[in-house]
Amino acid sequence: MSKNETTKNSSRVNQIFDDLENYLNFCREYGYKYNEADLYSNRSYAYRQFSKFQSGKNFKDMWDLDNTSRE
Repeated sequence: MSKNETTKNSSRVNQIFDDLENYLNFCREYGYKYNEADLYSNRSYAYRQFSKFQSGKNFKDMWDLDNTSRE
């Protein structure tokens, strides 16, 4: 394996861990159940909302929804 391939693979791994950390922070901040297996899975509602958040689109804040339903 050449040095370039190793660097390329290393950057991919780092990107995955960065994405996991960002996804975890999103789930904590907006009240979604965190499951690391849902990363990159469009079947997961939480990940779809995270994708919307990342692209600057409207997404649902579960903490706000829970608070308004209790009032």
